[in-house]
Amino acid sequence: MTTYILSTILWCGLVTWLSRVIPFVLIKNLTVPKWLIEFLSFVPVAIMTAIFVESLLVYHAGHWPTVNLANLYASIPAIGAGILTKSLLAVVITGVVAMALIRLLGWA
Repeated sequence: MTTYILSTILWCGLVTWLSRVIPFVLIKNLTVPKWLIEFLSFVPVAIMTAIFVESLLVYHAGHWPTVNLANLYASIPAIGAGILTKSLLAVVITGVVAMALIRLLGWA
């Protein structure tokens, strides 16, 4: 491994670490307004919705997107697990197992 590659990896690691730590250090001694906390509480839901919808649709240049049926079928039990358990771990495990079964059965 060359020095250039090693230094690039170390600098990227440092920048990634700093981008995750600096916001916590800066906000530690500040009082955040309630409206901002309430607004930011919707960010994870919006991000997860965007990722979910993006994984369900298949982009075709110049045409309407189509639905990825395997992902749609796997999402049904995962959503059910989320509603029943309110546990992200249960949702992920259910989704992975559902997708494995769908691929095993040849539905994908």
